[in-house]
Amino acid sequence: MKARIASFAVAFIGVLVFKLLQLPLPWLLGPIFACLIAALVGVQMRGIKVLNDAMRTILGVAVGATFSSALLMSMGAMWPTLLMIPLMTGCIGLLGVLYFQRVWGYSFATSYYAAMPGGLQDMLVFGEEAGGNVRTLSLVHATRVMVIVVALPFLLTWAWDADLTNPPGAPAASIGLDQLALMVFCGLVGWQFAKRVGMFGATILGPLLLAATLSLMGVLQHRPPAEAIWAAQFFIGMGVGSKYVGVTMAEVRRDVSAALGFCVILLLLTVAFAETIHLAGLASPMETILAFAPGGQAELTVLALIVGADMAFVVAHHVLRIFVVILGAPLFARFFNANA
Repeated sequence: MKARIASFAVAFIGVLVFKLLQLPLPWLLGPIFACLIAALVGVQMRGIKVLNDAMRTILGVAVGATFSSALLMSMGAMWPTLLMIPLMTGCIGLLGVLYFQRVWGYSFATSYYAAMPGGLQDMLVFGEEAGGNVRTLSLVHATRVMVIVVALPFLLTWAWDADLTNPPGAPAASIGLDQLALMVFCGLVGWQFAKRVGMFGATILGPLLLAATLSLMGVLQHRPPAEAIWAAQFFIGMGVGSKYVGVTMAEVRRDVSAALGFCVILLLLTVAFAETIHLAGLASPMETILAFAPGGQAELTVLALIVGADMAFVVAHHVLRIFVVILGAPLFARFFNANA
């Protein structure tokens, strides 16, 4: 209980500091930095998994509520950039394995699953089954998500003057109770149904699909209120920062340093692909960065919502990336290992 109270207290202090200093995305970046610093100095923190998962359903509903028939029709034109997702994933895997093996001396299993830009839990399960170092994998993926999420807001502001102060939704008081109840229904029912059928990313994709269906039918007419999305940011930020609890200085010197170097490779690849797509006239550079950046799906959904990006474009590419990694990672791992 004390660890959970400490998590909330530290994360809330982070929000207050970011607001006081007028830094971007206080509800997301504030908890990330505060919990990271607290973890590094030895503060014991622990989240509430069910509550964390429930908060992610808000993002699924928020994305699903943006769907319209016109938006759905536009998705057919995305195939040229969608085809580039497997290509980029392959480049990340190849460079990542070489980097972790040759530079840091990791085993093949650890290198491979550290390089794969999939969900943290999936990569830990696959990596452990393959004989990888679970602690190393956890730190590498936590660092990947944190660096991408922290770097992107500053890149968006610097390169495209993105306004990160936009409220992510309307105030709760301006939305009818029937619509708020419908959002809760989409979140809980969509999440639990997706979980039962074994859908990956169930906390986001289940609510997204149910909310999108009701939005296309004209039943759901609003996105979740700003207060709900701020709460989702808070819990996501707290979860990212808290993953460093128990980290030792030896692990910081080795695993976190290795992850930071890998993040440089990821950011360079993302910019290269985004620039190629932009020069080909296939999509705007800002939305391409958000769609191709190999960070966490929930965290990048938050950023896309705030800057007003094309949600269908961003989410479609992240879903395909996760799909490619989850289905392809074990198969390609056997192939590469057999030929190593």
